[in-house]
Order: sequence, then structure tokens, then C-alpha cells
Amino acid sequence: MRVLYHLWMSPTCRKVRVVLTEKQLDFEMRAENVWERRSEFLALNPAGDIPVLVESDGTAISGSDAITEFLDEVHPVPPLIGRNAIARAEVRRLIHWFDDKFDREVTENLVGQKMIKRYLGQGAPDSGAVRAGHANIHHHLDYVGYLTERRRWLAGDDFSLADIAAASHLSCVDYLGDVPWSDHEEAKDWYARVKSRPSFRPLLEDSIPGTPAQKHYANLDF
Repeated sequence: MRVLYHLWMSPTCRKVRVVLTEKQLDFEMRAENVWERRSEFLALNPAGDIPVLVESDGTAISGSDAITEFLDEVHPVPPLIGRNAIARAEVRRLIHWFDDKFDREVTENLVGQKMIKRYLGQGAPDSGAVRAGHANIHHHLDYVGYLTERRRWLAGDDFSLADIAAASHLSCVDYLGDVPWSDHEEAKDWYARVKSRPSFRPLLEDSIPGTPAQKHYANLDF
């Protein structure tokens, strides 16, 4: 049985979870407190971060991009990184947008400050960072709306890893109730389609002790 070392509110770990489920691959999840720097985990990934996927033969693959590229190459059905070079370039561009730009401007400022910081005992959230996250998310939701007005999915006609990456970040922010869906109907409609996919529903069942999800979080119709 393959094993995914993860953290519950990590968007990149959620991205890998959805890809594994889309490809109908069995896996076991193990939460890894990376700040503990366990020697057994560092032997799998000297960088000490998550996600890490350990295949049934013991092969360890670290990092969400490496894992998802590996899975799409070894298990090509359904294809999630595009059917030709141009499509793959667009999918990868959007993955970088959300895993880098959205993460810095929104996820870290909201989930990082309001949940992770408290969980690690690092004090109260930085109110300036939280305000920045609330302001920045509108730009990103506008961009999601712009894309979905012109395409069936974010990167084109096919559901892809671009949609998975974007929805993984938004699901973490939405867990806290910090996504202003009512101001962005196009993005809301797209996210509703992602939420309704069987591969995404296990994420909607996540529950963090001491921090319950907002009531609408698991509601497929908001």
C-alpha cells in the first residue's frame, strides 16, 4: 500500500490526495508533524517537508510537483497535465500561480496566520497579514472568473491539475470561511463543479480538532 505523508491543511498535500483519488489509486494517509524533524521521516525526505509519497516498493517521492508529475506519467488515465505540449505548459503555469503566488498572497496570510500559527503556539495572528489576505483574494477570484468565462475549466476544455491546485488552496481558505464567494459568482460556480467531483469530497470531510469547518464548507450547493 502506498503511503502519503501529509498535513491536513496543506494545499499541496490536498492536491496530491485529489490526484491519487482521480486516478483511483489506493493509498494510506499519515499526518506528519514536520516540525518534530523525525529521523525516520528525514530519511525519506532530507528536506523535511511534505508531501511525501512512498510507493508500495518503498520508493519515496518528495514534493507535490514531483509526485503529481510522476503519477500522471505512470498512471496516465485520466490525463491531468494536458494532452499536448501547449496544454501542459498552461496547466503548469497555473499550478505555479496558485502554489506560489496565491500561496504567498492569500493562503499564508489567512490559513497560516489564523490556524497554523495558533496551532504551533506562535502567538496571535498578524492583523496586517490577515487584511492583506482578505484584500488579495479578490484579485485571484477575479482571475478564476476571467478564465472560466473563456474556458470550460481553468486551463482549457479538460479538468486538470490546474483546477486541483486552485481548489486545494481555496478549500483551505474556505474551511475558515474567508472566501467571499458572493462577490465572485463565476469563481463560485467553478468551485461548485470541483466540489461535486467524487475525488474532492474526502477533503470536505476533513475536520481539524478545535477548529470546525464553516457550515457551508461541505455543502455542494453552498
